[in-house]
Amino acid sequence: MMDVLLGLQWGDEGKGKVVDVLTPDYELICRFQGGPNAGHTLEFENKKYVLRSIPSGIFQGDKVNVIGNGVVLDPALFQAEIEQLAASGHQLTGRLKISRKAHLILPTHRLLDAANEAAKGAGKIGTTGKGIGPTYTDKTGRNGLRVGDIECNFQEKYEAHKQRHLSMLSQMGFSVDAAKLAEDEKTWFEGVECLKTFEFIDSEHFVNKQLQAGKKILCEGAQGTMLDIDFGSYPFVTSSNTICAGACTGLGVAPNRIGKVYGIFKAYCTRVGSGPFPTELFDETGQAMRDNGHEYGSVTGRPRRCGWIDLVALRYAVMIDGVTDLIMMKSDVLDQFETIKACVAYKVNGVVTEDFPYDIDEGEVEPIYTELPGWQTDMTHMKSEDEFPEEFNQYLSFLEDELGVRIKIVSVGPDREQTIQRY
Repeated sequence: MMDVLLGLQWGDEGKGKVVDVLTPDYELICRFQGGPNAGHTLEFENKKYVLRSIPSGIFQGDKVNVIGNGVVLDPALFQAEIEQLAASGHQLTGRLKISRKAHLILPTHRLLDAANEAAKGAGKIGTTGKGIGPTYTDKTGRNGLRVGDIECNFQEKYEAHKQRHLSMLSQMGFSVDAAKLAEDEKTWFEGVECLKTFEFIDSEHFVNKQLQAGKKILCEGAQGTMLDIDFGSYPFVTSSNTICAGACTGLGVAPNRIGKVYGIFKAYCTRVGSGPFPTELFDETGQAMRDNGHEYGSVTGRPRRCGWIDLVALRYAVMIDGVTDLIMMKSDVLDQFETIKACVAYKVNGVVTEDFPYDIDEGEVEPIYTELPGWQTDMTHMKSEDEFPEEFNQYLSFLEDELGVRIKIVSVGPDREQTIQRY
C-alpha cells in the first residue's frame, strides 16, 4: 500500500520533519505536487536543512526518492539545492529519480508571475514570484515544457516557449530586462545539465511496479489542504491539488492503493501571503506565536500570519482528505499561554455554521471560540506522553473529539528527536 502525508491548514505545518521521522518504515518516498516555493524544514544533529523540490526522505540511508509528474521544477533552483546538500555531505545521485512528465519552470515563467501580480494590484494573490502559477497555467493550457523534453530537440522547444512568453509579456506592457533574462537563462541551462545527471523515469510505471513488488511507499505533499486549487480559500490558493486525491494524479497511482492518510496540523494556525484567515490575531498573542514558533518562511523569509486553531477549516480538511491519523506540530509554541482558544464554528452574516463555507472572504465571518486552560509547562524536553501535563492532555482530547480522528504523533520542538508517538 501507499501512505500519504498531507498538510491540513494553509501550509508550513512541518511536513518535512514528519516525513524524515516516518521514513525508516518506508522504502520509497515520493513528492507528488507543488513547486520550489514549498520549504520543508528538517533539523537533526544540530543542523538545519530546507528542501524545496527534493523529497524529505533523502536524509535516511539508501531510500529511493521520486519527484513525481505533478511537481513543477526550476532547474536553476534544483541545482542550487543539490549543491547545498552535496556540500553538507548528502550525495543524491542514484537515490533520486525524476518523472519525465514533471513540468519545467522557465525563466520567463517568473516574469509572467511578476506581470500577473502587478496587473492584479490590490487584489494580488501574494505569490512567491517563482513562476509556479504560470507553469501550471501552461500545463493545463497544453503548452508546457516537461522534463522528458530535455531528451529530444530541447533547445528548439525551449525557444518556442520563450518567444510565446515574451509575446505575452509585451501584450501586457511588461518591460523585460534582456541582460537579466540572458543571465537567468545561463544559470537555468546549467541547472538543466545538473538535471541530466539524474535518472529520468516514467514514474507511473516505476511507482506501480514498486507497489506490485510489495514495497512500502510514503507520498509527500507540499503546501496545505486549504491552499488546494479546488477546495482551498480560492482564489488565494496554490496552483495544484494539495489534497489526498492529488497523490493519485501526481504519481499515476489508483485510489485503492492508498492506505493511511497522515494529516499534519499545528496546535495553532498560520498563513503566508494574502487571503482570508478568520482566526488571525493582530495583538501581542499573535506576535508571541510568531516569535515562539519562528514563523517566518523557510524559503521566502516572509513573516507568517498567526492565530488560534481553526477547527471549522480543520474538520473540512480531515473530511476532504480522508485522514486516518493526525499529527500535531509545534505544541511547544503554546507552552506559555494561560488560556488556549479554539475556533469551533463561524458566524457568517449572523448565521452560525460548523461547515466551511463557499467563500470566507465575503461578508462578515466571526470565529466562535471555546476556551481551554493552558498548560504553562516547557514540553520541549519531554520524551513520552506520560510526561504531558493534564491541561495538555485535555487539549488533545478536545481536538480528537472535535475532529473524530486520533492524534498519533505530537511534536514538541523542531528536532527529529522532539517527536512523541502516542497510543
